[in-house]
Amino acid sequence: MKPRDPGPGPDPEPVSSWHRLADTAVLLDGFHALKHAVRFGAEVRVAVTTDRAAALALADELAPDVRDALDALLAEVPESAYRALVPRPHPTAVAALAVRPAREANLRALARTPRTAPVVVLDQPRNLGNAGAVIRLAAGFGATGVVTTGPLDPWHPTVVRGGAGLHFATAVERLAVEELPAGPVFALDPEGVDIRELKLPDDAVLAFGSERSGLSAGLRGRSDRLVSLPMRAQVSSYNLATSVAMALFHWSAA
Repeated sequence: MKPRDPGPGPDPEPVSSWHRLADTAVLLDGFHALKHAVRFGAEVRVAVTTDRAAALALADELAPDVRDALDALLAEVPESAYRALVPRPHPTAVAALAVRPAREANLRALARTPRTAPVVVLDQPRNLGNAGAVIRLAAGFGATGVVTTGPLDPWHPTVVRGGAGLHFATAVERLAVEELPAGPVFALDPEGVDIRELKLPDDAVLAFGSERSGLSAGLRGRSDRLVSLPMRAQVSSYNLATSVAMALFHWSAA
């Protein structure tokens, strides 16, 4: 009897494949980033770990739906090789490289109407970790996408790490203010109307200013409504991700 084909199996030369792909691929840093990317359809080109058995045990416990896919992808490499591939070794000792979604596909998703969920805009964000946390939130709420303005690359490895690989669960792009998707722009600002007095529509564009400077003049001028979050007197501000979470929860609960 002919033996069953075991499938493609782990990459037989993962380190050389990694070096060939690293300059153009998205770094998935850690088990959870890889799990989410696979779950939401990312094209993973190479995946490594220092301990296949431990990584697959995590999959059995936390992600049985993608366990077989991870079994086929993960190649075990020595710890020294793993540490040479990634800038900050993850506690799970798992890393992978995936193909970045086509910009054209993301732009189509952001432009599609009618929308059933808002687009989140981060106007001139500065903190990579905060941007990643916002993308994770947006994916969790089922937002249409996350758009950044300004120089920060929303696909920077630190942002992807902060987003736990959930960039593949929503549309993530960088655009100029004049290129924002259609829809009423509700910009978060302390001078705005209390968000509890409003119902945010599904096609809303929810805009949040930078951690230090707030809304840019261009985004403020593009806004249809300034909106504020409830805040105790003498408290200066919320963390960016907290503000996004409050606004998305208000939208989802309406």
